[in-house]
Amino acid sequence: MEYAISVLLSGISVGGQYALIAIGYTMVYGILRLINFAHGDVFMVAGLMGIYFTASMPLYLSLPLVIILTVVLGFVIERVAYKPLRSAPRMSVMISAIGVSYLLQNTATYITGGQPMTYPVIPFLSDTVNVAGTLTKWVVILTPILVIVLVLALTQLINRTKIGMAMRAVAKDFETSQLMGIKINSVISMTFIIGSALAAVGSILYFTNYQSIVPTAGAMPGLKAFVAAVFGGIGSVPGAVIGAFIIGICETVIKGLPSAWDVSVFSDAFTFALLIVILVFKPTGLFGEKATDKV
Repeated sequence: MEYAISVLLSGISVGGQYALIAIGYTMVYGILRLINFAHGDVFMVAGLMGIYFTASMPLYLSLPLVIILTVVLGFVIERVAYKPLRSAPRMSVMISAIGVSYLLQNTATYITGGQPMTYPVIPFLSDTVNVAGTLTKWVVILTPILVIVLVLALTQLINRTKIGMAMRAVAKDFETSQLMGIKINSVISMTFIIGSALAAVGSILYFTNYQSIVPTAGAMPGLKAFVAAVFGGIGSVPGAVIGAFIIGICETVIKGLPSAWDVSVFSDAFTFALLIVILVFKPTGLFGEKATDKV
């Protein structure tokens, strides 16, 4: 029983961390119809900044600075790599996203020498707590709570603010929104800012659990978060969150199966097998809507 609780808590925590990355994917796709392949690497850069900043300044300064600079990075990427290609074919923008991804990875390799870096121990988050006889870290308990709070705040922003109304309008009809006077560039920049901020928070939570960071550390969490966004219905924030929790729990359950079964090696493969199944039987995901193109 204690083991089952431990696996479930861990799965919910990992799912919550994937959710914070998946929201960035789903928001950018909802507005630009672009898969931002560099998003996982922005998450990785936030982790590396956390290592370097905490080595030279206290946590109450370094962690907010990580979030701020990650937001700046996301904003710069959008303005430099994506904005000039706004009217270009979609494939060109996708290639640009892949190029930004490799640029971030290679820059991180140059700075770190490609060696694994160890994320700092964050007081309280790294402390252990007893839950139903199971010892676990506070970060595992707080992650789903923080995710729910952030998603509710984001939902309120989208549904009840002027910028949120503009986001919904642009997601519905890009060209018409532009003709109606909505500042498209400001809306897109805000989308990248929100996604990058959530990725930075996700990096703090994720690397508190998995402390080793290499230049490719954002690739697999980024891909799994993308799968979660597709699973839930890309373009839907609640769908991305629910998809991320499902993937996180399933992945942790597979890793926690008895070693005699020897199936833990398939935990990553399961995520992508699930993507194939979803695309075959429900291409729009759990909460996605069918899009119709006007002729």
